[in-house]
Parts: sequence; C-alpha cells; structure tokens
Amino acid sequence: MGCMESVLSSSVEGKISQQTVHTERSHYVKDPTSNARNSTNNSLLPGQVFQNMEEQEGAHKVVVGLYTYDSVHPDDLGFKKGDMMKILEEHGEWWKARSLKTNKEGFIPSNYVAQADTMETEDWFFKGITRKEAERQLLSSANKVGSYLIRESEMPKGTYALSIRDADPSGTDSVKHYKIRTLDNGGCFVSPKISFPDIGSMIKHYHNKADGLCRKLDRPCVKPKAQKPWDKDAWEISKDSIRMVKKLGAGQFGEVWMAYYNNATKVAVKTLKPGTMTVEAFMEEANVMKTLQHHRLVRLYAVVTKSEPIYIVTEFMANGSLLDFLKSDEGCRLQLPKLIDFSAQIAEGMAYIEKRNYIHRDLRAANVLVSDNLLCKIADFGLARVIVDDEYSAREGAKFPIKWTAPEAINYGSFTIKSDMWSFGVLLYEIITYGKIPYPGMSKAEVMSSVQRGYRMPQPDGCPSALYREMQSCWKSKPENRPTFDYMQSVLDDFYTATEGQYVQQP
Repeated sequence: MGCMESVLSSSVEGKISQQTVHTERSHYVKDPTSNARNSTNNSLLPGQVFQNMEEQEGAHKVVVGLYTYDSVHPDDLGFKKGDMMKILEEHGEWWKARSLKTNKEGFIPSNYVAQADTMETEDWFFKGITRKEAERQLLSSANKVGSYLIRESEMPKGTYALSIRDADPSGTDSVKHYKIRTLDNGGCFVSPKISFPDIGSMIKHYHNKADGLCRKLDRPCVKPKAQKPWDKDAWEISKDSIRMVKKLGAGQFGEVWMAYYNNATKVAVKTLKPGTMTVEAFMEEANVMKTLQHHRLVRLYAVVTKSEPIYIVTEFMANGSLLDFLKSDEGCRLQLPKLIDFSAQIAEGMAYIEKRNYIHRDLRAANVLVSDNLLCKIADFGLARVIVDDEYSAREGAKFPIKWTAPEAINYGSFTIKSDMWSFGVLLYEIITYGKIPYPGMSKAEVMSSVQRGYRMPQPDGCPSALYREMQSCWKSKPENRPTFDYMQSVLDDFYTATEGQYVQQP
C-alpha cells in the first residue's frame, strides 16, 4: 500500500504530461474484424492521400465507410462498408457527402467513416484518444496481453505512440507505451537499432518477434462499437416516437426506462412526476444542458414536454447507476486501480462542467452511470435547480441529500462548483467503500451539526492515505480552499497511471 500512497506526490519516471484532447465526435471506429478499404496500400501515414485522388477531388476530403449505413431520412445518404465518398460540408456529427459510386448526395454519420487511404481506416489506429484512454481501452475485459494500438502522442504534437498491454511476472496487467520516432526520409522507428519505411511495416515486424519491446504484438485493441448520432434537429419529440420497453428503476421524482426511439435507437427515458418542475423552468435548463457535450457526461438527446409526465431522453448506459454497480457482484470484484479510474473519469467530466461555468448541484454515485465497457458518465447535471418539491427545496426536507451537500449550500443555498467539489469528496467515499452510505449510523440532523463543528468522515478501510488526503481537501470549510476539478483529475490520473502502467523511454 505504501507505494500507492506515494504516487500522488511523485510522478512516474518518463511519463508524458496529460492534456485533454477534445474531438468533434466521440469515436473514430471500425469493425476490428474487417478491412474496410479497398486499397492495398496499408502503410500510409495520417494525412498522406493518394496524389491522383487529390487531383481528382480537389480540396475536398475523401472518406471510406467503416460500417454500412442505411438511410433513415430522405436527406440521408446510405452507403455500404468500403464505399468511398467526398465530404462537401462538415456540421458536427452529420456531414454532407457525395457518393463516388452513385453520385448521390446526402447526410452521413461522421463516426461511420474515416479519411481514405490513411491510418484512420486501420484496425490498430485510434484517432483522438489520450494516453489515459488508451490504457483504459487496452485494459478492458475485451482485450488480452499482447493487444496493442497506435495513437497520436500528446507530446510533442504530430507524433505517434505504440501502446501494448503487458503483464508482469506476478500476472498483473499493465500498459507500456513506446514513442514512434520519424526519420528525415519518412521512415520510422521505436528502437534506433532497426527502422521501417512506415508504421504498417513496423507493426508487421513486431507481430513476428518482440525485438526489444515488452512482448510480441498479438492483435489490435478492440474498438467500441459505433453509435449512430442522434437525429438532426430532433429536440422536442412526440411521445408516440418513444416505445417504453423495460422499467429500470424509480426515484423520488420519477421513473427510468429503457426505451426505443422510432423503434430504432435504444435510449434511456426519465419520466418526471407531474409537478416536479414547471415546463418553462425545465426547458430553460434543458436548453443549456443539451449544449454540454462531453464523453464523460450522459448525452441529453431530446425532451417531451407537450403532455405530462415530462420525458427526458438520454443515451442508454447498460450498467445503470454507479451506486448500484458498485454493490453488484461485478462491482464488488473491482480492484483499487479501477476504483481510482472511476474517480478520475468523473473528475474529468466535472472539470468540463467547471470550465463551462456550470454547476451540477447533486453529484453522487446515484447520479453517475456506467456503460457496458465500464466507462463512467455524469447524469442529471443541473436538474436539481428546477425541482419545485417543497421537501427538497427547503433543504431540511426528507428528500434533500444532506450527506452529500456542502455546509454553505445547506445553510445559505450557496451552490457553486466548490460545493460540487465537497460532494465529489463524498462520492470518493462511496466509490472506495463500494457504495456504502456516507456518515454510517448518523442521522441527517447529526451530520449537519457534526460537520458544522468540524467533523469529517474518517479514513475508510482499504483507502490509501494519499487518497484520503485528497478527500479531506474536498471538505475544507472555506469553499475557496477546495481544489479545482482540473487539479483533481490530474491527481487521480497520475494515481491510476502509476498503478497501471508506465511510459517506456527509448534512447
């Protein structure tokens, strides 16, 4: 445990600095079992497009379909896997394109295609992911030792890195990272003792023998399946377009269902009990919420407000709330590094909210959702502000989450990003204790009076001292003395990196 406690105050030798990489779309994906492009040139570097293609298509980008897309709307352009298209306009998640096979034009989902004749079409290339995300994906249960990927390196920009899942003699899996350096003649190398004309040739070589790497390359990292972007301009939708399938749970303000939109897209639907909030207040907040788009926030797709109950339509998260997941058989088997990783993911999402000058107001494990591949996303941000329930709004009511709420928010209604940080400290307690109720054995009244007198929860069993110190920093009496979420993300990311992997420096 001692080495884990030290990782928050010291960095891993050779690791590269963390930067958040923002991309227009959440995934650049391809079926890992397929080869979507027709060209036999598998070794071009990103941005290298065939010269004759550039001459034919001018400045327009040419893309290849990674999946088959069946058009849903009259202005969509359907295509098959491997079809080539010229991009005419790029607008967020939907691009306007012209098929080079049929000459038809229409809109296509941007995450179903990749730039033709570049590494973007390769199974092993992961565009737009950070070093941290590479580790998460390689260490997922879908992969095994020897799985690998090529990604864009964060330092310096314009370079690439090879990430490999490895295992030490004790059987603990980790990720090793190797810088890919380039030669003046366009070649590349990991170790200076051997160079290659291109990255494709390099990968082929290391499939046959380790030759200085931690191990031979086995198979590309499994990529997340592409999710079709939400329909263009589908915001206020009709109740008839939603088909409820399975009730997932019920809370104090409504129910949560798994449902289908237009019998095609699986979604989650939160129904709000009549009177929970006014339509006007909800829509004002929802119009802000829909602009908050980040891969650590649950995506708000659409609303139904023309008749009660109000529906909130969001992306579906297969493993439900983090609170329930931590208590499940699978959750109880998670080791400390994964718990720290969950915490880092939530801090990343809250750092985005922080940068957008927004406030969550009800951050706790029950309001964080978990995907099928164990990624955390923050839900219900901003909704607490528009709840009109007297028992909730009065703050001393039975429904108010006293145990998660900062003293200044309880006493004066002063909700800020710093009160969210207090709640995050309590959320860390929930995570490290696998979903235990905070302040065990204490009533809400006892918690309020004790916290006012300076009481703080003691260090939980199995919680490293270094992590507990960060929890305590979230509970500083003066809000201005609490850390930022940007800082907390970097601390937790460093903790996870030091326990799961290291950056391999080459001469």
